[in-house]
Amino acid sequence: MNTSEQSRNTAALASSANSFGVAGVQMNVSAFEDNVERMGGYLRHIRGRFPWVRMVLFSELAALGPQHDKAEPLPGPTEARLCALARETGLWLIPGSLFEKASNPNGDGVLYNTTPVINPQGEVIARFRKLFPFRPYERDVAGGTEFCVFDVPGAGRFGVSICYDMWFPETTRTLAAMGAEVILHPTMTDTIDRDVELAIARASAATNQVYFLDINGVGDGGVGRSIVCDPSGYVLHQAEVGAEIIPIDIDFTRVRRERERGLRSNLGHPLKSFRDRDCDFTVYRKDSEASAYLQTLGPISKPD
Repeated sequence: MNTSEQSRNTAALASSANSFGVAGVQMNVSAFEDNVERMGGYLRHIRGRFPWVRMVLFSELAALGPQHDKAEPLPGPTEARLCALARETGLWLIPGSLFEKASNPNGDGVLYNTTPVINPQGEVIARFRKLFPFRPYERDVAGGTEFCVFDVPGAGRFGVSICYDMWFPETTRTLAAMGAEVILHPTMTDTIDRDVELAIARASAATNQVYFLDINGVGDGGVGRSIVCDPSGYVLHQAEVGAEIIPIDIDFTRVRRERERGLRSNLGHPLKSFRDRDCDFTVYRKDSEASAYLQTLGPISKPD
């Protein structure tokens, strides 16, 4: 190791005591070709260019694109290649998501949109299945039923959600209630409502006092405009529509301080106020009269 390399590594170790580097990758995604090698190129580049970064997040379905016929069982060959990249670079890797072939309790085949969480040793420590497929367009994809949080030793707790999940505030609230301090949110938005999602991301960060990383793809993988917000609701970065690396310094001390003292250090306490609420949200019980109106709306279907 030469002197300059040693200096960079020393600086990275020193900074890691107070912060945790996460890089979002707004990558050009092909729907027709394998994107794993391109992801590997980004990981190697980030390892050298931003040595303080310890985790990399890609967009939804980045590895193989949005084609259902590329679905694989998990564990499977593509996930194994991604694990090898994490192990090679020594980075935490959230590779967007993959279409997962699985079976339901009846033994019937089912398709999920699933995000693996891979540690720097190349081990899958968790898998998260998208809770809300974008129906009716993702009508062949089943919804998951379990939430995903995981701890990075010496840093903090992360939660995972995917794309349409964030349109349902209950998903982010649940992750925050489970202790998540950062929400990792890969998306593949290629529609004209991206401006709405930017507002949802910022609101989700503030109302749950979390860092919110909403990483979109470009090309066949989306319209870009990824956004990263801090626990005060400030926008740390909003990308344009081209390929881009977004390295962000996560300050866990700040998250915990704001949750203790209030939003922006001395204002509202959304999480504590939710905990101490006087009301009961009966609308969340499917058989509740409070949700009777929803039953009148008819099925989810594509417009004629």
